Amino acid sequence: MPLTAIRLLDSESAACRTAGGIAMDSRNFILRSLSPAEEALVRPHLEPITLPQKMTVFRPDEDISHAYFIEWGCASLINILPDGDAVEVGTIGNEGMVGIPVLLEADRMPCHCDIQIPGNGWRMRAAALRSAANQSQSLRTKLLRFTQAHFNQVAQSAACNRLHSIEERCARWLLMCRDRVGDEFPLTQEYLAVMLGVRRAGVTVTARLLQGAGLIAYTRGNIRILDPAGLEEVACDCYRITRDEFRRLIPGGDSYPLVDSKPRSPG
Repeated sequence: MPLTAIRLLDSESAACRTAGGIAMDSRNFILRSLSPAEEALVRPHLEPITLPQKMTVFRPDEDISHAYFIEWGCASLINILPDGDAVEVGTIGNEGMVGIPVLLEADRMPCHCDIQIPGNGWRMRAAALRSAANQSQSLRTKLLRFTQAHFNQVAQSAACNRLHSIEERCARWLLMCRDRVGDEFPLTQEYLAVMLGVRRAGVTVTARLLQGAGLIAYTRGNIRILDPAGLEEVACDCYRITRDEFRRLIPGGDSYPLVDSKPRSPG
């Protein structure tokens, strides 16, 4: 069985075992930072959920019914233009939550949100999250600091997409995924093209270059990062800036990323 599949099975089992409470070794930075008082407000409303690849979390201008706290995997915020072209504008993993409009007293946004790398996590009804944040200033502060970190990522990505080469942007994006899920994850060239806002042919050439340099291995829709330090040398400064802002702003960010953490095996 592929390593990714084993991780999904193990992490889903761990989530199910802890459905009555938040595991102390949660990989989600917001959940692992909760004080007992904050946990008491959040825990009763969390539901464990599996996040398969290409699952639609919400669609443009549709009510956002839940917030999602990802343990493993990545979600992508995608802007789809009237002519059908699409580009990713933000990525969310275990550093925070999907559903920022819920926190900001809104109920929708003009973006599509899909799961780009499969995994698992927790979901919480929008109304329950608003109520918890209104009852706890410390919880609200943690959520707002993540919101600022995410906004910084989106702003940096906008500049990166305009100013940097496809090789630099691809390396940045792969490293951001590695920070959330580790060295190996499923990814098709078609999906990577959407993430970078380029044609598939450009992704094919770039993937071959990175593979030829010994930085990654790419086979059958699966990426394995072989040389993270070398890949960071290829990436633009946008990767480091975004990573450092996560470390500064998200709860417990001094330990970001948790690339060496593995979900516990059942038993």
